[in-house]
Amino acid sequence: MASHAEETEELDLVIVGGGISGLCALRTIVSLEKGPLKIALLENQSSIGGVWAQERLYTDLKTNHVLGSYEFSDFPMRPKVHSDLKPGHHIPGNTVHDYLETYVDEFLLRGYIRLGQRVQNVVEHKTGDDDQTSTWELEIEDLSAGTISTIHAKKLIVATGQTSQPYFPERLFKSQDEFERPIFHCVDLHKYESELFNNADGKEKKRVTVFGSAKSAFDAVYTIAETYNTPVDMIIRASGHGPIWMCPALVTPLKKYLEKLMTVRLLTWFSPCIWGDADGYSGVRSFLHSTWLGRKIVDIFWSVIGNDVKTLNKYDSHLETAKLKPWIEPLWVASGLSILNYDRDFFDLVREGKVRIHIANVERLSTGAVHLSTGEFLSSDGIVCCTGWRTTPTINFPPETQKELGFPTAEDPIPVDMIQKADAHILQQLPRLKDQPVFNTEYQPLIQETPSQTLSAAPSHPLRLYHFLIPCTPQLASSRSIAFLGMATTASTMLITQVQALWIAAYFYHPDSLHLPAPDRTEIQWSTALHTQYCIWRYGVGGHGNRRPDFVFDVMPYVDMLLKELGLRQNRKESRLKEWLEAYGVEDYRGLVEEFVERLKRDKKDL
Repeated sequence: MASHAEETEELDLVIVGGGISGLCALRTIVSLEKGPLKIALLENQSSIGGVWAQERLYTDLKTNHVLGSYEFSDFPMRPKVHSDLKPGHHIPGNTVHDYLETYVDEFLLRGYIRLGQRVQNVVEHKTGDDDQTSTWELEIEDLSAGTISTIHAKKLIVATGQTSQPYFPERLFKSQDEFERPIFHCVDLHKYESELFNNADGKEKKRVTVFGSAKSAFDAVYTIAETYNTPVDMIIRASGHGPIWMCPALVTPLKKYLEKLMTVRLLTWFSPCIWGDADGYSGVRSFLHSTWLGRKIVDIFWSVIGNDVKTLNKYDSHLETAKLKPWIEPLWVASGLSILNYDRDFFDLVREGKVRIHIANVERLSTGAVHLSTGEFLSSDGIVCCTGWRTTPTINFPPETQKELGFPTAEDPIPVDMIQKADAHILQQLPRLKDQPVFNTEYQPLIQETPSQTLSAAPSHPLRLYHFLIPCTPQLASSRSIAFLGMATTASTMLITQVQALWIAAYFYHPDSLHLPAPDRTEIQWSTALHTQYCIWRYGVGGHGNRRPDFVFDVMPYVDMLLKELGLRQNRKESRLKEWLEAYGVEDYRGLVEEFVERLKRDKKDL
C-alpha cells in the first residue's frame, strides 16, 4: 500500500506527459522564460518519448514520416549521429527515441523531468476575491517507490496526447475467459513478442489474430507476418468503419511524398475548412466551397486522389486485397489517411496467404478459437486488439471540473442554442458537408467514453477546447492556469506542436501579446463551437471528429490562425509562387521562439 508524503511541493508549472508535446512545451517555456520558474515534467513511463518510449517500441515500428519531417525545427535529426537514417526512408522507432533523448540532453532539460510519476488526481482551487484565478493540486504516485505525494502548481499543461490511454474494455469479446490465450492491446505487443513468436521449442508455428483495421493494426500485422514469419488473421469489423486509407509514400504522377502534399497551400484550399480563411485566401476558398462549380472541382480533386491510391495499391488484383479497399471516400478521412511505411509491399503478404482478411464481427471466443459472424472459426494463439485510444487524459478530474474543461465524459459546457447556430453557420459556409456519406448501415461505434463504458453508444459531444488548447469556459479561460497540448490528431505533429507550445507559453506568461477575445465574452465559446462542430461534420464519419480534433489538410490554416494571434509571420516562403506550390515543413518555422522574443522587445520599446 502506497504511503503518503506530508509536505506539499510548490511549483510554478507542471507539465504532464513526456512525449513529443510535453518535451516541446518544456523546451519552449524554458528557453522563453529566463526567470527562476520552478518547473517539473511528470511522465509515468520509465523513459521519455510517449508513443516512442523505450518500453513501447516493438520490432519494425516506424514513423509515417521520412527524414527531415519528424523533428523539432531547432534540432534537426543528423544522419551522422543516427547511422540507420537514410534520406527518403521512414524513421525507425528506436531512432526517434534516441533523438528525443539527445534533444533533452542538448537543451539541458533532464533536470526538469521526473520519470515513473503517475498523476492520479487533480483538483482545482479557485483563488482571488472573485474566484477568477485557479491553481491545481496534483496527487502523484511514484511507481518505483510506491509513495504518494502532492504538488501544488500555479499552472498546468496536460500533454498526455492521444495515445497515452488505450481503449481496451475488459469484456471486449463474448466468452473471453474461455479463450485461454493472450488477449492484449497493440500498445503491449512488445511484451508478448517472445511468447508468441519464439518457435525455438520446435512446436507447431503459432497463428495470431489482429482485431482492427486502423494503422496500428496494419503495423501489427506487418511485424507479425513479415518479421516473425507468423500467419495472421486480420479481422475487420463488419459493423465498423472498414479499412483505413493506406497510401504509398509517393503519390500522384509526379511522385510526391504524401505527407508533404498535406502542407502545400494550393492543395489545402480543396479542403472545406471553417477556419480556412485564416490563411488569407478567402476568395479562392469561397469560390471552391460556396459555388456549384467550385464544389464540382473539389469533388473531382478528391476523386483523383482516391483513384490514384486505389490504382497504386492494386486492390482489385486479388480477392483478399480487395477486402482492404477503404469504405469511405478520402474527402471524409482525417487520421484514417495513413502511409505504407514498410520495407516490403504489405499487400504481397496478403497475396501470398501469410495474412488472411476477414470482414466480420466476433461472435464469441472458445479455447484457442475465434468465432465469427460469418460462421467461420479461426484457430488463434493470441489476439492483438487494435481498438484505439481514449480521448480524455488518464488524469482524474472532479466531475464539475470535467465540464469546465469540455471533456466528452461530462455535460457540454456550450449551450445547445449556440451549437445549433454553429451547425447552421458551418453548413451555410460549407454546403458540401450537408451531404454526409452513408458507408455502412450496420455501423456501431466501438469506443464509448461515458462513465458507463458500454460499447454501444457514442460520446454526447466532442472535446470542447478553444483552438483545441484551452478551456472555453469564462472562468478557466481567464485564469490562464491550464492548457492542453497534443490533443489534435494530425499527420503534421511536429509542425503544429511547436506553434501550439509557443501559443500556450504566450497565453500563460505574456497575455498582452496574444490577440484573443475577452474571456468573459462569447467569442471564445462561439469559436470553440464552430471548430469542434466542424470536426464532427467534416471528420465525424471517416475520422474521430465526433470525439476529438482530427484533421489533415486543414493544418496550414490552423497554424496560420495561431501565428496571427501570436503576431508572427504566416507566409514564410520566398515568393508568392513558392507560397502556393511548395510544401511547408518544420524548417520553415526555425527560430520561431526567437522571433516571438524579438516581437516582445519591439512591443516593449513602443510603449
